[in-house]
Amino acid sequence: MINKPPVGLFVTGTNTEVGKTYVASMIVRSLMNAGHRVGVYKPVATDCMLMGDELVASDAIVLWEAAGRPLTLDRVCPQRFHAALAPHLAAKSEAKVIESDMLRTGIEAWYGECDIIVVEGVGGLLSPIGEDEYVADLAYEFGYPLVIVAANVLGAINQTLQTLVAAACFRDGLPVAGIVLNDLQGMMNDQSVDLNESEISARAMVPILARVGFEATNFSKEVDWFEIAQRKTV
Repeated sequence: MINKPPVGLFVTGTNTEVGKTYVASMIVRSLMNAGHRVGVYKPVATDCMLMGDELVASDAIVLWEAAGRPLTLDRVCPQRFHAALAPHLAAKSEAKVIESDMLRTGIEAWYGECDIIVVEGVGGLLSPIGEDEYVADLAYEFGYPLVIVAANVLGAINQTLQTLVAAACFRDGLPVAGIVLNDLQGMMNDQSVDLNESEISARAMVPILARVGFEATNFSKEVDWFEIAQRKTV
């Protein structure tokens, strides 16, 4: 049994490059401002930078800084690889393997050290993290409600609904807290930007929790992330 913090959120995306880390760090800062001790955990990262003799995950740094640098950066992200590939392929390119147990037990460092933990996955729910494991496997075993980050671009409706279907169908279902719609740069000519929110809301069984404007530092509305983490979810 994993000794994990009892309260948490699992941030996943509808795809890669949708702004998961940006949104996760905003959630962390919001929780910090509300007076909570926040832990941050990214089980594995790829496309890491070589700084001296050590690989450093930029996503992990962003999360760690947002949380006020709790514990150590190694505790935030214990497995790091250089290649911009799926984790098991990045590991293979370095003649290494993903340590499956560490993906799970790495979170134990935060047990008793925080009131709530924010976990950021890699890519989407069905992004592979091993030969026969997916991000969804970790989300299921941790059991925290999902916050789904969707890029506010043409195709957001389909990608968001597909992610919700994947969550509902994986094993006996993953709990979903809701969706954050994230505006990306360079989408001024995308006519879907102002329609995606209402279209997704009309079709999804879970709420859009907030929208994030491009380079915004606050959510479109106030969200009690701690309460959401404890709420019974779909």
